[in-house]
Amino acid sequence: MTTATARISRPGHTAAKPSRNARSRERALAWARRAPLLPALLFLIIVTQLPFVVTLIISFLNWNSLSPDKTAFAGLENYATVLTDPDLRQAIFTTILLTVSVVLISLLIGLGLALLLDKKFMGRGLARTLLIAPFLVVPVAAALIWKHALLNPTYGLINGILTWVWSLFGITAAPQLDLLSQAPMMAVILSLVWQWTPFMMLILLAGLQSRPMDTVEAAQMDGATPWAIFRHLTLPHLRQYLELGGLLGAIYIVQNFDAVFTLTAGGLGTANLPYAIYQTFYFANEYGLASAAGVVVVIGTIIVATFALRTVFSLFKKEAAR
Repeated sequence: MTTATARISRPGHTAAKPSRNARSRERALAWARRAPLLPALLFLIIVTQLPFVVTLIISFLNWNSLSPDKTAFAGLENYATVLTDPDLRQAIFTTILLTVSVVLISLLIGLGLALLLDKKFMGRGLARTLLIAPFLVVPVAAALIWKHALLNPTYGLINGILTWVWSLFGITAAPQLDLLSQAPMMAVILSLVWQWTPFMMLILLAGLQSRPMDTVEAAQMDGATPWAIFRHLTLPHLRQYLELGGLLGAIYIVQNFDAVFTLTAGGLGTANLPYAIYQTFYFANEYGLASAAGVVVVIGTIIVATFALRTVFSLFKKEAAR
């Protein structure tokens, strides 16, 4: 046994620590690998973090642009107003109602479409393309389509179809819907569901196509019914994909402004928190209060995004373990 081997084999002997020069070279190599990313990191900080820091500072000020001389430190007063003001509190409730409704309905319809598209049939590729199309439409354009082409009480497609169907039975006085004035919240929900269902469908379709088919085939050979396979095999497998779709959809829908602004202009109880921030900032000129409401939206989004990231990481670990 050599001297070096004997030293290593002695109890309690530790390996030699790397020299100072070796550690310096490792740090230099690490910085060399990270240096190309620094411009992008600085740009990201300037574009995203600095405006948020400024907004956070303004949220603690009592600042009305119509009375700039009266600007003063307000502490947590603006945040208390966000939670106690009847209009802003109603906007928070509307935001929650809108987000939950759109996410749940989009997930249910998306799950049904994903189950259909998981089957092999002629024209499946064309059907996928057509079903994805609504998600690719610009949000303002989608809202305009629903406002003028579909929901307009005079020349909208829905009322036109109702008139045509009733005319087949010789009835001239067909019912004419006016959702924009009679059920404005439903109109906003329909518009957002139409746009976000393809997103949910894509996530759930990816989950369906990652199923272990040998387990499904074994269940079929044992005589399991399609409902039993869906309930005991497919649905548990899709649980994380359902969570991911719901969380990602909630992140975006809670910030939705286009549909509310275009369809109803926030009237008739449809003003969500982003639209209330817009009104507070541009019409009431309350910069501090609007900034506090914006911070509340950001905090809520971060909370939801945290759960979404955990779901994504768990999916990655699950795929890596296969």
